[in-house]
Amino acid sequence: MADSSFDIVSKLDRQEVDNALNQAAKEVANRFDFRNVDAGIKWSGESIEIQANTEERANAVLDVLKDKLVKRGISLKAIDPGEPRLSGKIYKLGVGLKEGISQEDAKKIGKIVRDEGPKGIKAQIQGDELRVSSKKKDDLQQVIALLKSKDLDVALQFVNYR
Repeated sequence: MADSSFDIVSKLDRQEVDNALNQAAKEVANRFDFRNVDAGIKWSGESIEIQANTEERANAVLDVLKDKLVKRGISLKAIDPGEPRLSGKIYKLGVGLKEGISQEDAKKIGKIVRDEGPKGIKAQIQGDELRVSSKKKDDLQQVIALLKSKDLDVALQFVNYR
């Protein structure tokens, strides 16, 4: 019998991020506390740019975006907000999007799987994802539960379960 396996990846659903951004932009445009403060949120290449006339307002717009992302099922570990910086009279805040598992994080996850997971589990790093394989499907379920219980600083998805 062949080994069962699944892949651990860290990918973003761009459409869901775009939907969350559009919802946040509508809410910022309509909310009374954001009137006349030059508050806005938009795409800036591969990242998101937030602007407002004060640092607190820029952070408030970021909170609106975070709320919309969570409602759309996107982990907040997948975003990397910067610090508000003054640009003329406007504060701008860049929000980067994180995709893929770095080599360092992949090694950390592989070590957790080998040390704390069931015996007979193999974890291989393949680019920016990890393939976990075992003879028993139950062991793979235990690995998924183990990784979900850990507080890692990357958003993980489990795909290609066979």
